[in-house]
Amino acid sequence: MAKRLIPTFNRILVEKIIPPSKTNSGILLPEKTSKLNSGKVVAVGPGARDKDGKVIPVALKEGDTVLLPEYGGTEVKLGEKEYFLYRDEDIMGTLHY
Repeated sequence: MAKRLIPTFNRILVEKIIPPSKTNSGILLPEKTSKLNSGKVVAVGPGARDKDGKVIPVALKEGDTVLLPEYGGTEVKLGEKEYFLYRDEDIMGTLHY
């Protein structure tokens, strides 16, 4: 079993953020509350190469909270956790709280 997956090229490993189903006081939230398809960057590849062979670095770093597309990504299961691999250009933006 791999301890850590390091993406290649311009790929990014993301753990999706699951919104809470109830509040701290125990009130159940309806499923139709606005859910933001977001995730936390777990690992980042070194970057893609241009036609001259130079590495184009990835714009994200580990720990960033990102906005994910509704569809896409490759599901990867490591142990009990599920992660998703995306290309750098598939990420829609970073979220800052």
